Amino acid sequence: MTEKQPSIAYSITVRAEYPNRVGMLGEITSAIGYAGGDIGAIDTVSSSRRGMVRDITVNARDVAHGEQIAKSVRAVSGVKVLNVSDPVFLKHLGGKIEIASRTSVKTRNDMSMVYTPGVGRVSMAIHHDPSALWTLTAKGNTVAIVTDGTAVLGLGDIGPGGAMPVMEGKAVLFKELADVDAWPVCLDTKDADEIISIVKAMSVGFGGINLEDISAPRCFYIEDRLKNELDIPVFHDDQHGTAVVAMAGLINALKITGKKMDDIKVVVNGVGAGGIACAKMLMAAGANNIVGVDTSGIVYRGRDNQGNTAKDEFAEISNPDNIEGDLARAMQGADVFLGLSAPNTVTPGMVADMNDNPIVFAMANPDPEIWPEELKGVARVMATGRSDYPNQINNALCFPGMFRGALDVRATTINEEMKMAAAQAIASGVPNSDLNEDFIVPSIFDMGVVRRVAREVASAAQKSGVARRSRKRPGPSSVAKGF
Repeated sequence: MTEKQPSIAYSITVRAEYPNRVGMLGEITSAIGYAGGDIGAIDTVSSSRRGMVRDITVNARDVAHGEQIAKSVRAVSGVKVLNVSDPVFLKHLGGKIEIASRTSVKTRNDMSMVYTPGVGRVSMAIHHDPSALWTLTAKGNTVAIVTDGTAVLGLGDIGPGGAMPVMEGKAVLFKELADVDAWPVCLDTKDADEIISIVKAMSVGFGGINLEDISAPRCFYIEDRLKNELDIPVFHDDQHGTAVVAMAGLINALKITGKKMDDIKVVVNGVGAGGIACAKMLMAAGANNIVGVDTSGIVYRGRDNQGNTAKDEFAEISNPDNIEGDLARAMQGADVFLGLSAPNTVTPGMVADMNDNPIVFAMANPDPEIWPEELKGVARVMATGRSDYPNQINNALCFPGMFRGALDVRATTINEEMKMAAAQAIASGVPNSDLNEDFIVPSIFDMGVVRRVAREVASAAQKSGVARRSRKRPGPSSVAKGF
């Protein structure tokens, strides 16, 4: 296996003390270089005639590599390592989110209006007109991020506590990218009906529900029930966010290879929530030869799926030739590989057996099915779910704008029209003139993405009849007129 490149996700900061003489810093940086570390920053903590103290931040390949780098620095004669810290953990100290007030309470009059007795009039207004809840509370801009922690990233069932940092991170992205207020709701239960009951009971305070990191097939049942029983958008991001962004990337990858959606063979490795959602969206766009593969091999009609009805249903709509075998067999002659499975499940030889100009989306998180370094000169277009490689297929390109658009028109649901509109909006973020093998999706930090997605999603909601108002947000005057 080709050695993967260092990443900021595994960076360390080494605080080193050493004599203040010419050449010492060079010895330290050389030691880091020999160890395979990628220096990101060197900051002076203190300086005197006698000695220097510097913080040296280094990107490593993984935790073990970080330890090796620190050991190499310690081995430099005259150097004393005072501390080795992990910037990733430092970012999480105290959590990543907080509640902020939108109005100040500085005087007795402020108190009387914001709280009692004035607030009683607002409460009664909502009692008489429940729709006022959208304008007189935070409901219209608030999303609940709901998880049970059973399918967190590629880490599996690590529980609601382990899921909390991920949900906080998602809340940060909601706010920073789309100005949507989102809050983690980590539930200590795996009972699907109990999760449904809890979400329904608390939904009055939210304008949308983002289901996250709930294992399949339970996630299908939970989402279907909630979509049918609530009048606010319910969106399982692991399914539909993944599908939307993968679709956007594939739209542009097909432009590069000159292939058409209805001509390609697609292999989906990982027939869980994300894999099935990706397959269904591709089918809706015209793909008609999709082969799913799980840990037991190719999914085919007649296979015993051990009571997994989602896979039974998937078998009926996929794999038109009903082929059997393993992943290597599935990938023979394929045009596209979509990986939503586990690290290091694909080899360069498998990709070499694909059709000309193969497209590989290795989206397992945090480590892909195969590393880009292994496919140089083999894959025509390569994408992962990571931010440290080109073509990041990341749900953050979808969910902030998706919910922004849905909330802006007070959509009752998120339907297929809105999802496809989002995919097209993301794909259009890369102009044809800029399109190339290393640039098939826009950057997450391209603020135009959220605006385009929100606008197109809102428009699709209105055209499909699920919007309760136009996109224009009401101002203070319109609220005052109503009450």
